Amino acid sequence: MSGKDDFQSLKSPQKFFLYRVSQLLGFLLGMRFTSVVILAFALYVSTFFLFNREESLRKFVFDFKVHGIIFCTILSILAGGIINQFYDREKDRITKPLRTKIQSFLEQKYFLYAYLSLNLISLGISVFISRRVFIFLVVYQFVMWFYSHKISKILILNNLTFVALTLYPFFGMLVYYGAFSMKIFLMALFLFLILLIIDILKDALTKNADKLFGYSTIPNVFDSRISRLILIFFLMVLAAISVILIEKSKVYNIMNLYFEAGLIIIAIAVYLILSPKRVPVFVALNLLKIWIFIGIIAMLLDGIFNQING
Repeated sequence: MSGKDDFQSLKSPQKFFLYRVSQLLGFLLGMRFTSVVILAFALYVSTFFLFNREESLRKFVFDFKVHGIIFCTILSILAGGIINQFYDREKDRITKPLRTKIQSFLEQKYFLYAYLSLNLISLGISVFISRRVFIFLVVYQFVMWFYSHKISKILILNNLTFVALTLYPFFGMLVYYGAFSMKIFLMALFLFLILLIIDILKDALTKNADKLFGYSTIPNVFDSRISRLILIFFLMVLAAISVILIEKSKVYNIMNLYFEAGLIIIAIAVYLILSPKRVPVFVALNLLKIWIFIGIIAMLLDGIFNQING
């Protein structure tokens, strides 16, 4: 029975309202809307407080070129979420049944229309910003499609490409401001590793469905012992980078506190991953996701504090 059929027994006004709400919710879920909002927030925070070294807040607010780049990037990310769920829809029936049920209220063709529209609007606006931004977005949109179409089923390359695509907008803003430094490199490596760990943990939770639909991932190609050793190795490297970032800081600040507390989070994650059960892995996954969001808040607070005292 389709999602539409569930409303047949309801009275007309109620049915119409609930059906439209379900369509809207299904559309937002298809775009991974919540994740994109968090990513957009992270992009603005990192752009102003990490990459931007010269502009004041006033200049930054009225730098419409930067806002245009971020806006076009967000549209492309929303489109990427849609095409990803389009290719993963069969697997999502097993791994995300509630989301799939809600998305069933909207036909797949409308998701494809939205995918094309978002990409075209993004590219159309980018033409007025600069040729480089246009090329930047064309490459981004193509790789996102190719990842969903082919790369997502290729061992190791799927995880690396997913993380690279997540960080690609930040790399674009880094190049725009030319803010290259060892600190930023280490922070980028920190973020890369934590996103890589999260992606492998996600694969561990969906390994049966991945195997069924032909997705070659670390958890379903290697045994659980090797998968855990890989994750623990990455966590140890993550801890080492945290220590280096703490020691390289000349002044004790909020980000130092974040990386120090992160060592405890890493230790908890190692403990959870050592468990053979599914629930601790799920907890570790969400713990690291929350820690990334806390990192964004820490960067924001640290940046505000520096602005006030600088």
